[in-house]
Amino acid sequence: MSRVTKFEEYQDRYSDCYVLEKTDDGILLMRMHTDGGPVNWNKAASSTPNLLGDIAGDRDVRVIIFTGTGENFNADFRPKGEELKAYAAKLQAAPQRPAEDVEASGWSGRNRHNNMLDIDAIMIAAVNGPVTIHSELPLMCDIVLASDTAYFQDLAHFVSNLAPGDGVQNIWPRAIGMNRFRYWQLMGQKITAQQAYDWGAVNEVVPNDKLLDRAWEIAHYLVRFSPVTLRNTRRIFVQELKRAAVNDLALGQNMELLGMTSIHPDPLLWDGGVLPD
Repeated sequence: MSRVTKFEEYQDRYSDCYVLEKTDDGILLMRMHTDGGPVNWNKAASSTPNLLGDIAGDRDVRVIIFTGTGENFNADFRPKGEELKAYAAKLQAAPQRPAEDVEASGWSGRNRHNNMLDIDAIMIAAVNGPVTIHSELPLMCDIVLASDTAYFQDLAHFVSNLAPGDGVQNIWPRAIGMNRFRYWQLMGQKITAQQAYDWGAVNEVVPNDKLLDRAWEIAHYLVRFSPVTLRNTRRIFVQELKRAAVNDLALGQNMELLGMTSIHPDPLLWDGGVLPD
């Protein structure tokens, strides 16, 4: 359970990874970044659970707009050619991660997932570009808007030789169905914004230059409703996801973490797969 917080306490606490802006009527803009450009998730990962916990404790926040910076929402573009071979060799030569380090990563990952579900404000995802890392996060929002330049892919799990267990497996099958989820994971498939809309994971596909305007339009509409109604509605929406977290998150995450203790991801295993043209 989150402690009670005020925006003034945390608004600058995560400034190296997040821009936070809050209106007088309770709309919070939460924008990921690194040095003012697209986010480097490796730098934002450790801050995100604590930020989400602070937001969950802020009862003055009524609606949240969650977005990225620049061309990407949260994307990891892997090196190619000789750079890829060097990257793979570096991974394979690295010492095995100690169990304590891996367990700490799991603890942080569960806090990220659960703290986001503890947020009582209605959440709007404004997916401004590709998402290839933790693409479940925008889908844990209540309204998902996607730029026409966005796509959804998972480069962090199966195609990197890791089981998909730290949250993506709880969220994506509920959005697109289990069969599509399994194919997406095993094949490294890119799901375009339009496909995600057709499959029910995205609510609106918006031209990139109109995306934030649309998010703010919806936020201003929602904030007219009473704080109690907004909070209780969000609680209803996330209840199934909280049950899934209790039942399945730790098991799936342990499967993933077991792989981290025994092997290193090898990006040479996946070269784009055998997806149809």
